Amino acid sequence: MILRPFAIDTRSRRAAWAIVAAGTAAAAAGLVLDPQRTWADLLVNGYYMLALALAGVVFVALQHLCGAAWSANMRRVAEAMTAALPAAALLMLALFFGRGTLYAAHVDLPSPKGWYLATPFFFGRMALFVAAWTAFAWSMRRTSLRQDRDGAGAHHRRLVRLSAAFLVVFAVSFSLASFDWLMTLTRNWSSTIFAIYAFAGLLAGGVAAMTLTTVLLLERGYLADVVNEHHLHDLGKLLFAFSTFWAYIWLSQYLLIWYGNLPEETPYYLVRTSGAWIVPFLLNVAVNWLVPFLALMPRESKRNRQVLKWIAIVVLAGRWLDLYIAVMPVLFPSPAVHALDLAIAAGCAAAFFLLVTRALAAAPLVPLNNPWFYQSLAHRQ
Repeated sequence: MILRPFAIDTRSRRAAWAIVAAGTAAAAAGLVLDPQRTWADLLVNGYYMLALALAGVVFVALQHLCGAAWSANMRRVAEAMTAALPAAALLMLALFFGRGTLYAAHVDLPSPKGWYLATPFFFGRMALFVAAWTAFAWSMRRTSLRQDRDGAGAHHRRLVRLSAAFLVVFAVSFSLASFDWLMTLTRNWSSTIFAIYAFAGLLAGGVAAMTLTTVLLLERGYLADVVNEHHLHDLGKLLFAFSTFWAYIWLSQYLLIWYGNLPEETPYYLVRTSGAWIVPFLLNVAVNWLVPFLALMPRESKRNRQVLKWIAIVVLAGRWLDLYIAVMPVLFPSPAVHALDLAIAAGCAAAFFLLVTRALAAAPLVPLNNPWFYQSLAHRQ
């Protein structure tokens, strides 16, 4: 078995850096010329990048805790996704400077809601959350790399313990973070299912990013000896399942609010189903669920690299659209994708690409001393 170390070509790296520079320049100019749209774009794309990075930690933690063998030889892809977590966390914390634009609805709220959403406590707990996520991701990555060097069983046991602790912390902190960053954009709006909705989106986007990265590595000759059509089939099943899970939660939230018809719940959907916003609102369901559902239903599709690659791209685009619809209607009366939106989105995507590829190149693509390595090699369905 020959495993080539990963390396990104110079042309791709330079192009990515150029896109990052262009996105940074666009954001800087936007903060002067159109601060409202720029801060909204930074929220959408910062949250998007943070969710993808967090999804990598969640995937690794779930696999370790479940003792899953099939995914052992693909976990370095998920680990590499976590490399974007510190940068995404800093971008989200930078929203402190745009709080007057994004979170003006927090002003003059009655106690105790006003106290909970006051600036010091709001951004203080955000800093605590992202610090905890980053610490867990760093510890799990470091332990995995140590396992590569000596294969000691103690490393595997530590990874299981870290995974269990992380998932408990993540369940609470990510729920509160999704409330703070997204739900509170609309004054007085509440949804008891919103945290699960955000979690479903994180899983769907994370599996899509992992699937796309794995297929691209296979197309370039990496992982060819350790990842087969059976592994791809499992990734396809996860992508199919989580996109459907997202649709189930989306519909559940909508129907509960529509049927309840409570004044503190309906404004969110009244804005998004009125006027021109109804078009992206319906497109959101088609891109995030209908397309992957129909495309991945046949067994052969889940084993086809090209189908998986393009459906993963569709789902990733759908995740961005979902966040765009969650944020933009609060600030703008009608949907319109501006050049500024695209420039900032492209800059964040290029930054994510650079961080992930750097992490992939910094360690062996396959954890050879993982106790499930040979079971993963023999994975069949």
